[in-house]
Amino acid sequence: MSIGNSPEDDRTFPSDDREPIGRTLQQARIAAGLSVEEVSASTRVRIPIVHGIEEDDFSRCGGDVYARGHIRTLARAVGLDPAPLIEQYDAEHGGRPSPTPAAPLFEAERIRPEPRRPNWTAAMVAAIVAVVGFVGFTMFNGAEEPKGTTAAEGGPAPAPEKASSTAKPKPVKPAPKPSESAIAAVPADKVTIRLSADGKSWISAKASDGKMIFDGFLQEGDTKTFQDDEQVDLVLGNAGAIELYVNGRKVSEKFEDGQVERLSYTKGDPTAG
Repeated sequence: MSIGNSPEDDRTFPSDDREPIGRTLQQARIAAGLSVEEVSASTRVRIPIVHGIEEDDFSRCGGDVYARGHIRTLARAVGLDPAPLIEQYDAEHGGRPSPTPAAPLFEAERIRPEPRRPNWTAAMVAAIVAVVGFVGFTMFNGAEEPKGTTAAEGGPAPAPEKASSTAKPKPVKPAPKPSESAIAAVPADKVTIRLSADGKSWISAKASDGKMIFDGFLQEGDTKTFQDDEQVDLVLGNAGAIELYVNGRKVSEKFEDGQVERLSYTKGDPTAG
């Protein structure tokens, strides 16, 4: 009697020839011109963890949940879509843990509370207090002597005439708020860049001759202004935390948190290079 192979023995599995997650993140970081220290500073992921992830070593992350979070943060910092990397991590590490089924609810016998009886004593006390208060108020007002009598006639003094008209102050209109695109006057023959930080971000600014104007971090609430005769090149490490004004006009483009942006601006209307 021969025993044939089961259908499971004939199954084929698709080969996964994708680049490792760490190598993908490392190549994207190098292409963005960022060092490990700069990525760590902009994402707040410690340098040893960044090195470990780029070597496909997730043991320093502290578990799958933190590993997914670090992958997502680093991917956004270097300009990658984190979704495929998270899917690849789940496929290589056993996928997400299946949710634990909820235990069946135990239906306990409900005990009907007895209907509350009205508290007649409290109601009577409240009524008595109200009556006493009303009587006392009436007697107090009746005991006051009428005011405004004249000595000669004994009659009530005429009530003072009311002012025919009372001048009401006109409401003061609030000063108009400056438009979002309006900032301090800027010279037309120069390139003027103004950055306002809503959060921490690494900033790099170069002049048209290649000289570095600024290279460092802006903290929340900080403001920086750069000028050049021809062109200013910017690198925003956390573009979502930056409000950008170019040549006196606000750049309306919305950047995401953790997004790295490389921008160039010249004189005239702001246009990304």
